[in-house]
Amino acid sequence: MATRNHQFRLAARPVGMPKSSDWSYVEEPVRDAGDGELLIKVSYISLDPAMRGWISDRKSYIPPVAIGEVMRALAVGRVIASKNPRFAVGEHVSGGLGVQE
Repeated sequence: MATRNHQFRLAARPVGMPKSSDWSYVEEPVRDAGDGELLIKVSYISLDPAMRGWISDRKSYIPPVAIGEVMRALAVGRVIASKNPRFAVGEHVSGGLGVQE
């Protein structure tokens, strides 16, 4: 598959207001879906106040986003390839898909 994925990853823990240097933009090839997996093209990403807590290194209800990881986010997208019998190509899905395409 010749598709590219565009992601925003946490590059550093922000001090004060987040700035552009706290993020890295990554573009990488998308691998084919493996057995039981889906390939989803994200259409909408939710930007939530909780994200501020997720990028800090403080104890919380959920582990912080690690440096170098795709920024956590809820998202909605469309299945473009499926090797999972529960999901058909063309279906819309939602979940913790991250800030990526």
